[in-house]
Amino acid sequence: MAGEERGSGSGTDVLIRKVDSHVAALRAGLQGPELELAERLAGCLRELVASTAQASAADRAQVRAAVHYFVLRRESRGRLLSVRSLAAAQQLINRAAAQLGRPDLIVEGRGARSAVIAAADTAVRP
Repeated sequence: MAGEERGSGSGTDVLIRKVDSHVAALRAGLQGPELELAERLAGCLRELVASTAQASAADRAQVRAAVHYFVLRRESRGRLLSVRSLAAAQQLINRAAAQLGRPDLIVEGRGARSAVIAAADTAVRP
């Protein structure tokens, strides 16, 4: 049992470190609204990781997938995310937040909140 607690805590720490190191790299290449969006997405992911640390395996997997998408998504012409990739990550992260019952974490921008909530409602309904 103690091993399980330790494992979930270290998994949480690993995900948060991945987010933090990625944002640190983005700070070197982004500025203005793009950097602000990346910072807000990272904050959302940190909160989702922390709030699902003791949640079901399915919920944790959804958050882990969102973290990996944000961290690993690369464009072929450079090592940092483009604005387009940030928008794609924003949609995925917002969808995860809505599906996990955390609409308060949805990152605003270009009507993101209403579109994501509608999509999550549709996904939940039979």
